Amino acid sequence: MSAPVSPATGLTCYHCGDVCKDDSIALGDKIFCCHGCKTVYDLLHQHDLCTYYDLDQAPGISPETSPYAEKFAYLEDEATQQQLLDFNDGQTAKVTFTIPQMHCSSCIWLLENLYRLAEGVSVSRVNFLKKTLLVTFDPRQLTLRALVELLSGIGYEPQIHLADLEKHTQHSRQKELQRKIGVAGFFFANIMLFSLPEYFSGGTLAPAFRQLFSYLNLLFALPVFFYSSWEYFSSALKGFRQKAINIDVPISLGILSLFGRSVYEIVTHTGAGYMDSLAGLVFFLLLGKLFQQKTYDTLSFDRDYKSYFPIAITRKTDDGERTIALSQLEVGDRILVRNQELIPADSVLMSEHALIDYSFVTGESQPVAKQNGDLIYAGGRQVGECIELEVVKEVSQSYLTQLWNNDTFTKTTAPLMSSRVNIISKYFTVVVLLIAGLAASYWYVRGDAGIAVNVFTAVLIIACPCALALSTPFTLGTTLRIFGKHQFYLKGTDVVERLANITMIVFDKTGTLTQSTEANVEFVAEQTALTAEEERWIKAVVRHSAHPLSQQIYSALNATNLPNVHQFEEVPGKGVAGIVGTHPVRLGAATWIGNTAPAEDHQTLATTVYVSIDGKRRGYFKLANVYRPGFAELMSKLRAAYPLALLTGDGDGEKKTLKQFFGNESALHFRQTPQDKLNFIRQMKANHQKVLMIGDGLNDAGALKESDIGISISEDVATFSPACDAILDARQFSHLADFLRFSKTSMRIILASFALSFLYNGIGLSFAVTGHLSPLISAILMPLSSISVILFTTVLTTVMARQTIRHKQ
Repeated sequence: MSAPVSPATGLTCYHCGDVCKDDSIALGDKIFCCHGCKTVYDLLHQHDLCTYYDLDQAPGISPETSPYAEKFAYLEDEATQQQLLDFNDGQTAKVTFTIPQMHCSSCIWLLENLYRLAEGVSVSRVNFLKKTLLVTFDPRQLTLRALVELLSGIGYEPQIHLADLEKHTQHSRQKELQRKIGVAGFFFANIMLFSLPEYFSGGTLAPAFRQLFSYLNLLFALPVFFYSSWEYFSSALKGFRQKAINIDVPISLGILSLFGRSVYEIVTHTGAGYMDSLAGLVFFLLLGKLFQQKTYDTLSFDRDYKSYFPIAITRKTDDGERTIALSQLEVGDRILVRNQELIPADSVLMSEHALIDYSFVTGESQPVAKQNGDLIYAGGRQVGECIELEVVKEVSQSYLTQLWNNDTFTKTTAPLMSSRVNIISKYFTVVVLLIAGLAASYWYVRGDAGIAVNVFTAVLIIACPCALALSTPFTLGTTLRIFGKHQFYLKGTDVVERLANITMIVFDKTGTLTQSTEANVEFVAEQTALTAEEERWIKAVVRHSAHPLSQQIYSALNATNLPNVHQFEEVPGKGVAGIVGTHPVRLGAATWIGNTAPAEDHQTLATTVYVSIDGKRRGYFKLANVYRPGFAELMSKLRAAYPLALLTGDGDGEKKTLKQFFGNESALHFRQTPQDKLNFIRQMKANHQKVLMIGDGLNDAGALKESDIGISISEDVATFSPACDAILDARQFSHLADFLRFSKTSMRIILASFALSFLYNGIGLSFAVTGHLSPLISAILMPLSSISVILFTTVLTTVMARQTIRHKQ
């Protein structure tokens, strides 16, 4: 679209497209409306960012001049920064801004290239639908104030309301839509009022009155055309800029044809025009859009973050230690965080020291040392012995989810169904334009220009790919919501589609097939039984580990008044170690406790954890694992549909038990290191398998990330692998086969909704091209078609879910 030009000068601003009073503000052959636009262009030019202007014509926003120099001085206050920043360790800071001025691909391109404008910005990511910008920067090189001033200087001033940081406010977009509906409805009613004499006069209305009412209708139609319907024209023009024909193109042409034909008839006195149809069309289109939006909100599959992250945390009270859900965590609570557990909220360190891994937040794997009294941000992981923290900020589960959806952990597989929909929608609009043109030409050649206009408009309005485009997100979104109600939490809708396409399932054992907190634990001494003091040492060491075997041993020992542990170490697939006083204590695999360890007993149908104290072998814990409820029935269902495999770091003591569930020994792989698990997944994918990996996220993070789908089992611990695609509450493990079957059902529902959409469009077009459908009725039916498809997919998905997922624990 060409930028608007001044009638007087014919000059437009090269940056923002606004009218220029004269050519006094220029740089080379470029003319600008103000010094602000010139400054922004000069800044982009200096940093070789003028590609910004190639993506769109005059895409910029004229920066507002700050009313006073210290406008953003309040951002230098540390308390304010702490409230705004998502993360800050002195070297890396993260902040999320709302940028309401964002409007096109050029905006996205410029905002995601901030690192080229300011030294210190490392990453900037745009969420266009939410109009948010996530910036990662170095606070040593760039202050928060300087960052906001930079954004404001290029025309993208962030919307900062400190008092509303945690509140949900109504979007101004919806208010604007309501205003447009109000304007269209008001003038539609008045135009209908002045059209009644024409309808009821039977052709006897005096010409002077007919012309008066027609011109009044034209006057009343102007706000409807230039204000209420302008969004459709704007969207269509933006599509043309991107060399794409979107859904608003045929709607815009329909409105334009009605308005143009009506103006012609009124001005030439050849007819009364169709201003009532035009106003009614726009009113019902906008009303349908609002109704559709309300329906979407009602059936919204946005997650309830109060129950979304099903990880737990250990809260310390006067009565002892208690495991609670994140939603129960409050400011002021004292919490215990074990090795590799997630820190769920900003907290102050109460222990003497800690080693925090912020790779979940920053991508940097180097742990950061913290001392007593230091602030530790949400999303960090403790490395080493258990630490005590005091929560100073409420849990932001939406922030944890944002971390989970970090690009670092995103799998790049493109959703096949969405790709198909995009291709169909792209050609759908072109076909509709051709049909409208041919149908209108047919009626015009027959000599009925009035019907030609109506047919042209009706075809463009009634044939809408919206229903087709909405089928996939609403079906998958409803599936996501249903899974969430059954404590199966997926990262995104594309996971449903990938879940439906898996061809092989791989399991971890401990903490996945077996319960983390329950086991029959027995200590088998090699020579003499453990002393009470030695039990205290062992319990003190395993207390720092979140591994299921460690927690089972911890629960089995009755020792109290546990001593401090130093130099705690946990090696995945091997074991744990620490020094209590002057006594080294090690627990784990036979090879982990020393070269003098005995050969493992392959006859025992249990898992063994060996113990050494002061370098001497003391015996081993024999843990008869308790398998999850419904395990046998689940494995029977899965084995009938998929090839199964087991990857575990434990010994093969339970081989005989597991063989009957997996079918054959070749599917069982024991003493697997994390690298072994990763290599196995890679090998299966090389053999063209679509692999689903299910683990607890402790020793199998690499395998979860490498697999096509990774599911992490959650059971009263704060261990969580960001590489997983879904989190399954351990209590719902027995329903895994139902979840897999329902994912396939969801894909079939999408295909059924496609068929319904094509059927609707076929019937609608047949009535429209024959002249039996007015533009006004088309405007009413168009949103109803989308809503009917939404209701069809939502209701059918819900009904099928009740039949497939029969029980909810």
